[in-house]
Amino acid sequence: MSKKTLLPILIVILLVPGYFLASYLWPVNLGEQRVTLIVEPGDGFKKVGDQLLAQEVVSSKAMLFVPARWRGIDKKLVPGRYDFTGSNSCKSVLDKLENGDFVVVRLTVYEGAPIWKVASILSERLEIDSAEVVAFNTNTAFLETLELPSLEGYLFPETYFIPWGTGTRQILSDMVAMYRSQTGDIWPEEIINGLSREEIIIMASIVEAEALLDDEKPRVASVYQNRIRRRMKLDADPTVIYGLGGLDRPLNRRDLRQVTPYNTYRKKGLPPTPINSPGLNSIKAALYPDSTDYLYFVADGSGGHRFSRTNAEHNRARYEIKNGIGQSGM
Repeated sequence: MSKKTLLPILIVILLVPGYFLASYLWPVNLGEQRVTLIVEPGDGFKKVGDQLLAQEVVSSKAMLFVPARWRGIDKKLVPGRYDFTGSNSCKSVLDKLENGDFVVVRLTVYEGAPIWKVASILSERLEIDSAEVVAFNTNTAFLETLELPSLEGYLFPETYFIPWGTGTRQILSDMVAMYRSQTGDIWPEEIINGLSREEIIIMASIVEAEALLDDEKPRVASVYQNRIRRRMKLDADPTVIYGLGGLDRPLNRRDLRQVTPYNTYRKKGLPPTPINSPGLNSIKAALYPDSTDYLYFVADGSGGHRFSRTNAEHNRARYEIKNGIGQSGM
C-alpha cells in the first residue's frame, strides 16, 4: 500500500475516535436554565435518554446511549429527581446518573409546628400532597405500625435532608424515627409526676405553644402539673386554637365556648392528643417540671411570663402588665 493511500487511512483512524471522544466530552451550556429529569422506578434508559435529548441537556444521541450501555448505567438507573444547569457533557450526565446524584431537599420542621404546618412544609419543599400527610394522622393501620396514638407530637422538629421523590409514608416514618432517636435516653423508669409517656408529649406540646423561653418551660409545666393535681381545668389557649383548626387572630369569648375535645376551658385534664411537635427542651420540662405552687401565668409582653399563686395575684398581674405597671418576670 502506497504512502498516499495509507495517510488518509491513518488520518481517519485518528480523527474518528477523536471525534467521538470530543462528542462525549463536549459540553452543552444551559446557562442559568434548570432542566429537571424525573426518573421513576422501572424507567428504562431509552425513555431517560430521549428526555435528555429532547430537553437539549446533551446533543449526541450516540455518545449518550453507547457509553451508557458500556458502563452498565442503562441497567442500574437510580430513581429520583435530577437537576441540570450550566455546562453538561454526555460524560458528566452519565456520571450523575451512575452516582445517583439526585436532588436532596433540605427542610426544617420548627418546634411547635402542628401537623397541618408540617404538611404545608412538606408540600412546598417536596411537592407532595399536604392532605395525604394530614390523613396519615388518623390512619389507624399506619399508626399501629409505628405503635403511636397519633402522628401529632411525634414528627420531631429538626432539619431533614430528604431525597426528592421519597414517599410520604417513608418521610413520616423517618421523622418519627428521629423523635425516637432524640428522646430514647431521656425517659426515666418511672415518670415522677404520674403521667404516661403519651401524656408527657401532650403536656410538652402545650408548654411548647406557651413558652418561648427555654428557661421558663419547666415553670410553665409546673403550672399545668399543679392544675392537674388540683383537678382544675387547664385553661390553655393553644389547645382551644388547635381544636378550632388554628386561628390567625386572637381568641375571643365565643371561641372559649366552642365545644371541642381540645377546649381545656370547658373540660378538665389534658386534650386527647398533642397539639404540635414539641422540641426536646419542652419534653424535658414536662418530664421534670419545677417544684412550684403557681397556678396561673400571663404573658408579660417581652417574651416571658409573670406567674401567680392565686387568682387575685393573677388578675393584679394582668392589670399591671396591661397598664405598664411593675416589672415583668417572677
